[in-house]
Amino acid sequence: MKPELTVVIPVYNEEAGLAQLYARLYPALDALALRGVTYEVIFVNDGSRDNTALLLADQYRLRPDVTRVVLFNGNYGQHMAILAGFEASHGDIVVTLDADLQNPPEEIGALVDKMREGYDYVGSIRRKRQDSAWRTYASKMMNQVREKITRIKITDQGNMLRAYGRNVINLINQCQEVSTYVPALAYTFARHPTEIMVEHEERAAGESKYSFYSLIRLNFDLMTGFSIVPLQLFSMMGMVLSAASGALVVFLLIRRFILGAEAEGLFTLFAIAFFLMAVILFGIGLLGEYVGRIYQQVRGRPRYVVQTILERTAADHTESH
Repeated sequence: MKPELTVVIPVYNEEAGLAQLYARLYPALDALALRGVTYEVIFVNDGSRDNTALLLADQYRLRPDVTRVVLFNGNYGQHMAILAGFEASHGDIVVTLDADLQNPPEEIGALVDKMREGYDYVGSIRRKRQDSAWRTYASKMMNQVREKITRIKITDQGNMLRAYGRNVINLINQCQEVSTYVPALAYTFARHPTEIMVEHEERAAGESKYSFYSLIRLNFDLMTGFSIVPLQLFSMMGMVLSAASGALVVFLLIRRFILGAEAEGLFTLFAIAFFLMAVILFGIGLLGEYVGRIYQQVRGRPRYVVQTILERTAADHTESH
């Protein structure tokens, strides 16, 4: 029977916190079931190197009626794991949830209620973030930059507790982007999006899987995947600097004819030359980000490889009855 709700949970090296996740997730969903919300849970193991896969298999055996497990053959990243969960989902409402319990599973009901009001995409805003100060401030700064560049209005882009309508999921499943950011992709497809406030807690166990470098890469994916404004800004900067350089050359020629040869401005010219070289190198790097993503896309390799899926088949369901 097709469920109304699918909960997609990407998992990577979370063995220390899975027991706590199960202890809160399933009671929260069973409470929704008492209100008539049928559900399924899809765990996507993103190539964990600890015992996460074994623990997920154990949970599947405990609740095979509502649990499915997608096992990758390697590590492909959180957003690829979410996309795999989308492709396997059956629900009319799909909610993404992190496995670290920073997003309380008890908040899923609030997202479902909001979706039932007619929205097709419900984002969430953390009421009081429990992250470190540098991550909080860096996230706010990147939110402002991202909104100006992409015109995508996501108040709290780092929060993955979000709900998606089936119309949005179907469109996302048609995309074959190698580098993407799922919430932003959904926002571009949603007809009636909204956001709600949710609670935020400290990690149940372990450490964040996103390093500073990973966060930078993620924001590059977001900005280059949804806008060409950075290239346009750099083109305009190049025109301005070219005009300024031309004016400087004319000024130096006139100065030379009037005052004669001089060496006092040599270091100033060096500084200008180094600045222009830095700008050029930055521009080459920015162009390389776009070209690199084109290269990844045109190779046509699979975005991820599913090793196996643990799920109850129709034959198993018939035999159990």
